[in-house]
Amino acid sequence: MSEQSASPAPVFVGPAPALAFAQVSKRFAQGDGSLEVLRDISFKVGTGEIVAILGPSGSGKTTLLNLAAGLMPADAGRVLIMGQTDDAVDWARVAYMFQDDRLLPWRVALRNVALALEAGSMPVRERLARARAGLALVGLSDFADAYPHQLSGGMRSRIALARSLVTEPDILLMDEPFSRLDAQTRATMHAELLRIHAGHGMSILFVTHDVEEAVVLASRIVVFSPRPGRVHRVVDVPLDHPGLDDPPTRALVSDLRSAIAGMELTEEKVS
Repeated sequence: MSEQSASPAPVFVGPAPALAFAQVSKRFAQGDGSLEVLRDISFKVGTGEIVAILGPSGSGKTTLLNLAAGLMPADAGRVLIMGQTDDAVDWARVAYMFQDDRLLPWRVALRNVALALEAGSMPVRERLARARAGLALVGLSDFADAYPHQLSGGMRSRIALARSLVTEPDILLMDEPFSRLDAQTRATMHAELLRIHAGHGMSILFVTHDVEEAVVLASRIVVFSPRPGRVHRVVDVPLDHPGLDDPPTRALVSDLRSAIAGMELTEEKVS
């Protein structure tokens, strides 16, 4: 029996969560040996919940997201998507928004959004209608015929978000999707994401290096330790998508920054 199949399944109270990681570990081959990236990761993302993964660089945050997307298998432990293991998951219900917008430069915005629907048997007319609705959702109806090079970074991110949402997923995975935007545009995208989430209620798991972004968007923050990534702590955000001006939020941001800086300093001393 493999190490993965020998790991116990998580115990759920009530309906299965959108995502569950149970004692998940991952290594990558490196030279004559291997590099341990994740060790014994366990946490859940509830239905309709927004959870952030925060931690030092190299702590395996994106690797965990790739495991959740089914892009690679765990070496140990179990990843459950809506209560199902990899071979039984309906992956059409899971969307992944990458750090790069990955728009095709030869396609206009409408066709870039419609790309997410082309793997199935949906008629072209319906695909384009859904894509137009997706552009409307992110406020870009007037730019359906614009090419990526004609758009600002914020617009490109909105189109990437529309492409992720056009399949009407139950789970949205996001890997630092707003990291390349300026502060003002990033704040706009935060508000846009929260507005869409309020209307559609999908579960969101996102990776970020930005402590303020994690606090503003998430209801829970999973803080990873340095490599191999482990769950260092799980922080409940006490307010519902708070602003950054109130004292409790500022205190939480400061606490998280200090914790991550302390872990990075410890890692430097060890290495």
